[in-house]
Amino acid sequence: MDKAALRLTLFGLLFTCVNLAANKKQDIDIYSFHISSTITNRYATTVITSRVKNLLTQSQEIHFEVKIPKNAFISQFKMTIEGKTYDGVVKEKEEAQKDYRRVACLGKSAGLVSFSAVGRTFEDFKTSVTVAAQSKVTFELTYEELLKRRHDKYELLINAQPMQPVADFKIDVHIHENPGITFLEVKGGLNTKDLANAVSPLKLEKDAWVNFYPTRDQQTKCDDCSENGLNGNLIITYDIKRLNQRGDLKALEGYFVHCFAPTDIQYISNNVVFIIDRSASMSGKKMEQTRFAMLKILSDLAEDDHFGLITFNDQIQTWKPELLKATEGNVEEAKMFVKGITSGGNTDINAAVLKAVDMINKHHQEGSASILILLTDGDPTTGETDLVKIQKNVKKAIDGKFPLYCLGFGFGVTFAFLEKLSLENNGVARRIYEDSDADQQLQDFYKGVSTPLLTDVQLSYQGVADLTQNTFSHYYSGSEIVVAGRIIDNSLDSFTSEVTALSKRTERVYNIEIPIGKLNSDKPGQKNFIERLWAFLTVKQLLEKEVTLQGQEKYNAKNKALELSLKYKFVTPLTSMVVTKPQDQQIQVVHKPKEGEKPTISPTSSYGVPCIVEGGAAAAGVIIFEPAEPTSPPLKSIRILKSSGNAKPLCYDVHRVAQKFRLLQNDQSEFSMNGQLETVGGKGFSQIAIHYKTHHHLLLSTSEISYFDGQDTVKFSWDQGLTHHETEHVSLILRSNEMDVTMGNIRVVILLHKKDENFLWPAVWQQPKDAGFTGILGEAAISYEEIPGSYTPTLKLKNKEVKTSWVMVTNYRFSFAPVIGCWLVPFNVVAQRELSDFTVTQL
Repeated sequence: MDKAALRLTLFGLLFTCVNLAANKKQDIDIYSFHISSTITNRYATTVITSRVKNLLTQSQEIHFEVKIPKNAFISQFKMTIEGKTYDGVVKEKEEAQKDYRRVACLGKSAGLVSFSAVGRTFEDFKTSVTVAAQSKVTFELTYEELLKRRHDKYELLINAQPMQPVADFKIDVHIHENPGITFLEVKGGLNTKDLANAVSPLKLEKDAWVNFYPTRDQQTKCDDCSENGLNGNLIITYDIKRLNQRGDLKALEGYFVHCFAPTDIQYISNNVVFIIDRSASMSGKKMEQTRFAMLKILSDLAEDDHFGLITFNDQIQTWKPELLKATEGNVEEAKMFVKGITSGGNTDINAAVLKAVDMINKHHQEGSASILILLTDGDPTTGETDLVKIQKNVKKAIDGKFPLYCLGFGFGVTFAFLEKLSLENNGVARRIYEDSDADQQLQDFYKGVSTPLLTDVQLSYQGVADLTQNTFSHYYSGSEIVVAGRIIDNSLDSFTSEVTALSKRTERVYNIEIPIGKLNSDKPGQKNFIERLWAFLTVKQLLEKEVTLQGQEKYNAKNKALELSLKYKFVTPLTSMVVTKPQDQQIQVVHKPKEGEKPTISPTSSYGVPCIVEGGAAAAGVIIFEPAEPTSPPLKSIRILKSSGNAKPLCYDVHRVAQKFRLLQNDQSEFSMNGQLETVGGKGFSQIAIHYKTHHHLLLSTSEISYFDGQDTVKFSWDQGLTHHETEHVSLILRSNEMDVTMGNIRVVILLHKKDENFLWPAVWQQPKDAGFTGILGEAAISYEEIPGSYTPTLKLKNKEVKTSWVMVTNYRFSFAPVIGCWLVPFNVVAQRELSDFTVTQL
């Protein structure tokens, strides 16, 4: 049976690209396809609805693919099949992983899907569903995004690329901006010649509409069309009136948003130093494009600007030792320097950036705005190469005085390093893609930061809480500052705002006082877009801020972002969407990656069940089980499962010859974990002790937890709720009935199970690969051969023939305790040691 594919693609700042594919036999009919995008106060909500019918007389799988903007959050996805709707549910990422493992470990179908970066501005999301003969399915996806103002406009880009003409094809865009809309422009390949009359733009004072309703005939006869239907773009750009230089202030149901973009300000001259990587990896087209872009950027410098050029490999070269004014003569001389840049050698980022900081500090021009722009395509390979030390050195040198912008050319650089380097110094990091227009990407970035109007911008409000970022080092022409928050003082008759900033040497103050009655939205009854805008912006900024924080502050920022993501059902890097399909079909867990992060698919065991999934532990994977009722022997032993290179896992009994065992030990890491078996029910451990180096000691029992760090003792209770405790190289996270322990590069989770009698079970989640571990949990994965023709099942294991039997065991490594099968073999054959070698006298 040929498979049909249904693909929807969304792209851009708010870029929607749809690709609905079917084979030549037209096995499916995409009989309806709608995109509906609503933008209110720059906050965009887009809903894509596609209705498809299976034309075959047998069931078939229909695929759904969506590319969404990297800056957007999916907030809803659902499928409707034969009148029943299946909703995606947003959960904390680890909770979603548990759902996935619960289904997978029970032998049911499960899929773990990650967004993957498929371009500069969008991510790929795919799913599929089996549809019965002659039946229909409706896919509906919603995502949300705050549109950023760039180069004096907001842009909505829609790309339509279905693989067949669609009878009911509609794209509707509605824009509502209370200050008024100054212009609306529609262009692109779908607005030309035969398709021009299918586009209907309309602009009133505060509202604008764009409708695109091509007929089936038009979908095959336009310039970019074929028998497979549309293939082209609609580009919608607009801007708003800015009569009030103090900004646009709105509130609704206890939340406010302030959009600030004054235009009555004189341009501030720039002090800018360009730091250009000329190491060997920049050779060829990268360097050619960099030279071309720099020549254009130099031509665009204003005469009042002062600038400097630094190139670096393992040596630092400056065009001039100081910043010079951008006169015609200086610019021409700088261009000659740029034309002569050649590549070769290693990469000393630390020395280059510190040299640039020193240049600006020595030659700062009063009343101007200073910025640094670093362009590199790789990690440091000479000089100071420790990324953390470089970040500390640069942060100390800049000391908050001016921003550092980092441009990562291609994918050879650790983007997280550049991101933190920028964020810690009031800048941003951007990736420059190795395409034919890389030089234009560089020019566009500089254009956005080349015209500062204000510095040291601070926005303050009366009677509010939970503000988004309200201090900014620079405000640039053509951009916009957006601040949102909660109004907590219900007694206010009016709402006041004050903006203070520097324009050249002059302090500027913008005051707003608006009666509460006039402040509220003029669109009653609508969904509170301001509250969702606030939540969206808060989560975005917390995720950025978390990169620069440490310890408790880092934990608090991450936890707050997670809380809001769950409340507002955003799929973020901290959450996942669990998509449950019709009976007998799989569930899928959808993740959103960070910039530069590769898609993560949990590894599976050798027989296809992903019961061992976390970090480096998957290779050595050890899972402890209890024998399953009713076929299990009396509880005189515990049972351990081993991953293997074969079709089925191994397990072996650990008989109760002693009460205390060495569970895991690694002398190199100075880590050990011991456990004491229960004496009553015998189902697990009553106590587990973890030791790290000489002074970190963690003791867990079924009633309490105690941690000693060499000086102080901290006690926890299992029922005290989410708690995080962190010291140097040690992290303890107490969740519901589980203690997540990271000591150095080893991570274990201790679960408290409440079944008849309470007991503990340890789970090794992460450990260094190729490290020598001992203990009853420390044995590496083992391969074996099944010997055919034996009356009793026999395995060839470590050059020995071993009689075995197939047993079912309960996996207490997970809170939901799935039952799974394994080959039961003797302990001493697997470990090549006696069990007495792993007994201890003290925990």
